[in-house]
Amino acid sequence: MSRFHRRQFLGDSLLAAAAAVGVPVVASRAQGEPGDAKSADVLRVGVVGVRGRGRAHVGAFKRSKDTEVVAICDADEGVIGEAMKAVPKAKFVRDIRKMLEDDSIDIVSIATPNHWHSLASLWSLQAGKHVYVEKPISHNVAEGRHVVELARQSGKIVQHGTQGRSHKAVRDAISWMRAGGLGRVQLARGLCFKRRTSIGKVDGPRQPPATCDYDLWIGPSPMRPLMRRELHYDWHWVFETGNGDIGNQGVHQMDIARWGLGKNEHPQRVVTCGGRVGYDDDGTTPNTQISLYDYGDAQIIFEVRGLKTRGYPTVEVVNAAAHAAGNGNASDPKAADKPTEGPRIGVVFHCEHGYLVAGSYSKVVAFDLDGKLIKTFRGAGDHFQNFIDAVKSGKKEDLTAESIEGHMSASLCHLGNISYRLGEAKALAVDEPFGKHEAANATFRDCRKHLVASGLDAKATKFVMGPELTFDGKTERFTGGAAQAASALLERQGRGKFHA
Repeated sequence: MSRFHRRQFLGDSLLAAAAAVGVPVVASRAQGEPGDAKSADVLRVGVVGVRGRGRAHVGAFKRSKDTEVVAICDADEGVIGEAMKAVPKAKFVRDIRKMLEDDSIDIVSIATPNHWHSLASLWSLQAGKHVYVEKPISHNVAEGRHVVELARQSGKIVQHGTQGRSHKAVRDAISWMRAGGLGRVQLARGLCFKRRTSIGKVDGPRQPPATCDYDLWIGPSPMRPLMRRELHYDWHWVFETGNGDIGNQGVHQMDIARWGLGKNEHPQRVVTCGGRVGYDDDGTTPNTQISLYDYGDAQIIFEVRGLKTRGYPTVEVVNAAAHAAGNGNASDPKAADKPTEGPRIGVVFHCEHGYLVAGSYSKVVAFDLDGKLIKTFRGAGDHFQNFIDAVKSGKKEDLTAESIEGHMSASLCHLGNISYRLGEAKALAVDEPFGKHEAANATFRDCRKHLVASGLDAKATKFVMGPELTFDGKTERFTGGAAQAASALLERQGRGKFHA
């Protein structure tokens, strides 16, 4: 097997992709097809992966006056119908390598399963294309860094699909908070309370769809028989192809949490607990997960709940966290008897003088410590157009979610999963799994209430408790205890021809 290695990555593979650094779009590309409604100088786009999110990519580039979709690429021809109907003049190409031979394509937009995100980005950059890549930018930490480095070397524009960064409400709210609107920001709490049902359990290998090139679909991951009922979408819940909900939905909220804290570096420590509880199926990623990221002067607590649950308990956990932070002005503790329901997907910032709640991208609200609404931020955005505008200007600084932002936020998801994967089964009945971190302990206890309410036995149910890992952000390697085992999960080997 070929090693997905930095020396290889920064060597001959850079080839012509390093040319024309910082130069806007070249006008002398091939002409469009006869009868094209758009002029020949628009940006030509190839979309890779169109079963789900990729159809939104097709629609966005179709709507823009600056772009046209000229190629649809997917390893499974059986899923391309809706995309081809939307852009009937586009050509279908099964293999991305064949599509990248088309010199007239300016942009590659990637919405494949996670395990393909970085490799498709790297190949596209090597071919001289600009890249829009869905979240998470990577399947592991090392390959995300490779994308950032090649983006820098090539001078091409790379946008990460964390679209909250382009929405006015979020941008204005984060700017106001970081300017001191609520005093010092003490803690960011990310939420992914998203119901996920069992994916079932098979008793032997399944046959992939006849329309799919399974070898191509597997790509850089290890070749394994299909051991789940559905090839598509359920790949999210298997570590070899997905990253669980912390890296699926959660990376959006992780990104906003890190952004709000103003952290452009990796955390110093990370520890995760969780499990795949409530059913026995072929998934390997946790459906319930709590990760604590410690930056020294601030923390992120990220929680995933995949079983049916109410929204974030905005009184009882807020109070616990506020008191743990030494904030004596939290709302009346008696209110904990009447918890109010907050967002299921979002970010709550615990600040010196109140809370900022980002429950959507287009509306963000600020409360004082007594729960009184003090400010509302509204406004949408167009993440795809922001990318297109940056491609036209040739300036990565015009991007709202440049590749480094994607790498830093996706890495949080990966670090949390690494702690989980190295963990040991513990009784759910424990009260303080996070030691001195009382805000995280309070989160765990509330999550345990939720699991018991879902019918689980706290004494019989086992949770995985991962080790607390220390991380050197400069070298992007673990240090201290469990460093060797943890660092081995920061990267993977390529397979056959599926490497950069």
